[in-house]
This record gives sequence, structure tokens and C-alpha cells, in this order.
Amino acid sequence: MTRAMIELEGVEKAFGANAVLRGVNLSVGRGESMVIIGGSGTGKSVLIKCILGLVKPDAGTIRVDGADATKGDRDAFLARFGMLFQGGALFDSMTVWQNVAFRLLRGAQKRPKDEAREIAIEKLRRVGLKSAVADLYPAELSGGMQKRVGLARAIAADPEIIFFDEPTTGLDPIMSGVINELIREIVGEMGATAMTITHDMSSVRAIADHVAMLHDGVIQWTGPVEEMDASGDPYLEQFIQGRAEGPIEAVR
Repeated sequence: MTRAMIELEGVEKAFGANAVLRGVNLSVGRGESMVIIGGSGTGKSVLIKCILGLVKPDAGTIRVDGADATKGDRDAFLARFGMLFQGGALFDSMTVWQNVAFRLLRGAQKRPKDEAREIAIEKLRRVGLKSAVADLYPAELSGGMQKRVGLARAIAADPEIIFFDEPTTGLDPIMSGVINELIREIVGEMGATAMTITHDMSSVRAIADHVAMLHDGVIQWTGPVEEMDASGDPYLEQFIQGRAEGPIEAVR
């Protein structure tokens, strides 16, 4: 059995009277690509923020590589992660290469400027962008190119764990397919553990090893992606088929 890289047991988080996470149990194996699905507002982003320590859970335990995620050297902990943010989240005032090398230009992973630029250009090439792009600014790029720059930044420091937050939002179907393919290839090459949150079922099928559905604050179903369509779970079936009728109430 693959050793767990990320383990959550009984994780709870409420904001006032709004109980977002109600006892999440989830295990993500080392080198595995886990995709978390669920409707908008179900707590997918909150779950990732809890793992990263950006939000403190009210209860439960979170372990990364067997160690309590809330203890130890915070900088060393965060250095193990890469993140592709929804919408790219690039810094407008920085050039493309400076965005990619952001972590390499500061903090514990700081490299000389020339070395950081060289690494950034190498990562840009890995996501299909030419070196000429390096000195442009994000505003000069298309949405698909910005997403690739975000992906290059996520892998720039060769992290062990990569989080992808809605990686294909705002992209056309062709570019979505390109990004999904890049994610799958790069995660495999790096041997990284990946956790993706999305409601794009084409992304799920393209990049997932395992799928977990978060609904009403708990993991409603989890299993290998190839078992998803025959799960027999009414919540999962309604979600992946996009039906209005079913146990999940549509917010009107």
C-alpha cells in the first residue's frame, strides 16, 4: 500500500454558525494525484487552506508525511508545497520570469538572480512557453499563457506536493485539455503528490488517480477514478451527471 503523504482525520472548521467542514477524513498517497470535487461553497478551498495552515481547524488532525502539520519549522513546511492558484494570481508589476522565480528570489530557497532566471526560463519551456516570454508582463499574455506561467511558478522550486485550485477555470475546452495534459505529465515526471480542487469533470478524468467528493462538510465518496462512474452513490452520480434533480439541492 502507498504510504500516505497527506492524512486528515476528523477535520472540522466553522465560520460563526456556518459549519464548513464537519469531520473530514481523507488520505492521499505519496506520488498520487487526488482530485476533490464538490459544488461551489462546499469547503474545497477551506480544506486546502487548513492543510497549508492558512486556516486553523477547530478540531481534527492533519499530518503531512507522517508529521503533524501544525508543528515544526513553518518555512520548511511551506517549502515542500507548490500552488497553482485559480485565475493564475500573477503579480502584474513583475515580469513573467520574476513571477515564476518568486520563491527562488527570496526566503530560505533564495538563489542568485541569474540562477533564478535560468531556472524560471527552464520551467517556462517545460510548460510550452518560449524564453522570449520571460521579459513580458502578465497583462501581455493570453489567459492560457498566464495559466501556464502559474503552473511554471508552482513547479519552480521542485516541490514534493502541488495544489491545483480550479486549474482550467476561464479556459476554452482546447486550452483546458492542454493544461490538464501538462499537469498530468509534470506531476508524473516529478513524482509529486498532487491535490486538485475542481468541478470540471474533464479535468477529473484527465488528471486523477483517486477522486474524493466533498459534500455537506464530509467526504461523501472516495475511490479510484475508474470506479467513479459505477459508484452507486446518489450524490456523486448527480454531481458528475450534472442533474438538477437528486439529493443535492440546487441553490436557486
